[in-house]
Amino acid sequence: MKIQMIPGQKSQVSLILSSAITNMHEDGQESIPKDLSLNVSTVTQQTMGVFSHVMPGSYDSGVPEIEKLYMEGRITQKVECIPHADDRYMRMKMESIRKAAIPKRQAKQLNRIVLTFKPVSDHKNNIEYMQRKKAEGKKARDDSDKVMDMLFAAFEKHQYYNIKDLVRITRQPVTYLKEIMKDLCRYNLKNPHRNMWELKPEYRHYKQHERATTIDYDSVDY
Repeated sequence: MKIQMIPGQKSQVSLILSSAITNMHEDGQESIPKDLSLNVSTVTQQTMGVFSHVMPGSYDSGVPEIEKLYMEGRITQKVECIPHADDRYMRMKMESIRKAAIPKRQAKQLNRIVLTFKPVSDHKNNIEYMQRKKAEGKKARDDSDKVMDMLFAAFEKHQYYNIKDLVRITRQPVTYLKEIMKDLCRYNLKNPHRNMWELKPEYRHYKQHERATTIDYDSVDY
């Protein structure tokens, strides 16, 4: 730092940065200006101060402490650091202006085909589900005796069913179907027929030489 005292004039303060600071830049970038002028002026239109704060300590005492703020002094002067308009400074400004003028989005030539996906109003799985649901129609509750006959007929073919296939066979709402099945069927909670329904013993009439058959499914709802 250099201070030049001129009688009858304002003191001139200049600062020359060391090479270690000016060389702190990435490759391809201009180094920062080395010669700087420090303009010292009095603060008149603003009220500024210097504050310090003490962080709260531990809570071992049981009484929580708050952060304490202290005013150390009032700022009466400020210093503005102004670089000299030399060749180094002008090169740095030109580089800054050049980078600012480069558009963020640029057109690039591609050597391959880019796959684009157009937005669709609905997905294929949803469309197939709605078409299948519309084709099946709304499930209406049949008479309980009729539903029981369909259940008995189904269990004559196989001993074990899951609820999804019984809904498909009877075409009844699942809640209504379960109400009827509670009196006729038993839900298995153990292997090898876990999550499957079968008739209660009093409603079975399988022949002794016939083996019970089952249907395997990936998932069931109960």
